[in-house]
Amino acid sequence: MKRFNIIIALLLVIFSVKAETKGKIEVPLRFDRYYNYAEVNEALKALNAAYPQLTKLEVVGKSDEGRDIYALTINNPKTGDEFTKPGVYVDGNIHGNEVQAGEVCLYYANMLLTKYGENEKVTKTVDRNAHYIIPVVNVDGRFHFFEDAHTPSSSRSIRIARDDDNDGLFDEDAPDDLDGDGSITQMRIKDPNGEYKADPKDPRILVRIEPGEKGDYTLLGSEGIDNDKDGKLNEDAEGYLDPNRNWGNSWMPNYVQQGAGSFPFEGVGLKAINEFIQKKTNIIVGFSFHNNGGMWLRVPSEKSIRIDPSDVAAYDVIGKNAIKITPGYVYMPSYDLYPTYGDTDAQFFFNYGIFSFVGELFQRESETYREKTDKPAQPAAEQSQRRGGNPEETREQLKFNDYVMQGEMYTEWKAFKHPVYGEVEIGGWIKMSSRLPQPFMLPELVHRNAAVVFLAAENTPEISMEVFEVKNIGNNLNQVRVRLKNKNGLPSMTADAFSKKLYTPDMLKVTGAKVVAGGKIQDFRLNKVSYKEEKPEIQFISVPGHGNVEYQFLVEGKGEITVEYSSQKANDVKTTVKL
Repeated sequence: MKRFNIIIALLLVIFSVKAETKGKIEVPLRFDRYYNYAEVNEALKALNAAYPQLTKLEVVGKSDEGRDIYALTINNPKTGDEFTKPGVYVDGNIHGNEVQAGEVCLYYANMLLTKYGENEKVTKTVDRNAHYIIPVVNVDGRFHFFEDAHTPSSSRSIRIARDDDNDGLFDEDAPDDLDGDGSITQMRIKDPNGEYKADPKDPRILVRIEPGEKGDYTLLGSEGIDNDKDGKLNEDAEGYLDPNRNWGNSWMPNYVQQGAGSFPFEGVGLKAINEFIQKKTNIIVGFSFHNNGGMWLRVPSEKSIRIDPSDVAAYDVIGKNAIKITPGYVYMPSYDLYPTYGDTDAQFFFNYGIFSFVGELFQRESETYREKTDKPAQPAAEQSQRRGGNPEETREQLKFNDYVMQGEMYTEWKAFKHPVYGEVEIGGWIKMSSRLPQPFMLPELVHRNAAVVFLAAENTPEISMEVFEVKNIGNNLNQVRVRLKNKNGLPSMTADAFSKKLYTPDMLKVTGAKVVAGGKIQDFRLNKVSYKEEKPEIQFISVPGHGNVEYQFLVEGKGEITVEYSSQKANDVKTTVKL
């Protein structure tokens, strides 16, 4: 009987735990592992199937290799149509190797849906906002990163063939997985005239020799052979078309910046995503997640460009709190890292009036092997110059590999007979290292970064209306004063969009009687009003974050009037007033 009870108990545990079984992905999703391209799609389908009332799953387009690009919309139709609510956009994995960016997007969707009805703040945000989530922008890149051998930094490009070495052939000489371990690591060869020697503290590391010192090794680069027999190795891999240099805003050709492509939106998948965003006119804040450095980046991407101080202040509401949610990250304009053209955040902000952030996930310095872990954040300028750290950092990362990850991140150097170089050694960091946190570190990373998106969603504009005075002033005229308040940090429009008339501004409109005058109140106590000359019944406005605006109308007659506020990116408000 006891044995029977134990069996029953075990069966109950198995059936009650929602986990992945027999290849089927179930909800809630797991975040102690990475999902490949097919599994991301299955995860989105599982969320959609579990919450059909709150979600819509659609294919927004196909990639250059014909793979589906999925977008998940989260909206509660019982609280209104998606376009009546402030929109929040989230995407990731625009570079194919930046896979944890996709995991942040999946986690955010999973958090909103699984906590809806249980967590008061989550429930309010799902009810008040519409969310648009594209976990994988570069679906071809993610597919190949998992399926093929790569370095931690390859498989970034959109998959449009390029003749990188100008020999008339396309993508014909990529690195080769010579030792068949599933990763492209490094090759080195013993050379008494080489520029490197083995680090005396750890021979796995090569350090440059001092002047006059004898060398031990020459670094040959990534493992591979001369596939096109032109005397060079690995000089023509896939692409290179950088999807974060191929948007329309401020696009510059390849001679200005590598990876720009032949023209904006050369990547068909990127063009489809842009068209999707164009249709979601309610989006007020957006996040694009990348994978390295620990940064929150905002516009502008060029130092010569300035944005309105009120827009900077709105960005700061999110950015200055984001660095507290993600300790060690820095918050800065993109140009402080380096100038870029044709990038996501500029496209979103300047073309669509979206407060756009780039989240650079993960700091390799968090892979620690030391007594104290309160290492200060690295200055932004220094971060931008880093290319693999210094020997001291590498030694610590190798110890992290040895003692924390039991050697799974690094391939020890081993001899290999190369067809050109003869006896070489192959070894180094595997593809699932360096730019990617190890799976045990992933849950905290995805939660903290998703929490920043949630902070932004909570700060999308929430407008209320108060008719704070209705007064008969004689001659059959009534003075009606209206106050619009925004309790949250983001304004109803960016100042940039309002000044450039990027789209139809917010409108405050009075109907039901003749309006003979109307305008913005400068000082209601002194009755100072900036009256609009034409069509005074309609005022074009914007409501600042954590602020209010006041308007006055002079209305003729008696009866009932309607005062209505409408906005493309904030909630609409309407009330009636009896004169």
